[in-house]
Amino acid sequence: MPIRDDFPPAGNPSYMDGTCDGWEYRSEFQGTTLENTYNMVLQFLEEEGYGDLPVPYDVEELLLFRLKTRNKQILMFDDNGYVHNPIKILFDKFTPKRPKLILCLYNEEAENHLVRFHKVKN
Repeated sequence: MPIRDDFPPAGNPSYMDGTCDGWEYRSEFQGTTLENTYNMVLQFLEEEGYGDLPVPYDVEELLLFRLKTRNKQILMFDDNGYVHNPIKILFDKFTPKRPKLILCLYNEEAENHLVRFHKVKN
């Protein structure tokens, strides 16, 4: 069953090589190119029930959402990547030899989901 329909519960430390605390599911994707990596993310989103959400059309469009700063303090507090409730596709803080994207999925059924997602309230 897709994650969107049956979000992993808290206490489930690992689901499909990702981590989940009942509120946020987080997984890392790494391919030989950024395009390859992004395609893996798109395939995962489709398989897990998030295929109807708007996402960047391609890697060039995804790169428009990357923060243009070298200030590591800003990168600690702002999401560096594409954010659209209930998903985030983030660039890794570091520049590894192989491109890495971090996918975060959020439990839409959780209490105060919208305000928590937008960091308005915990």
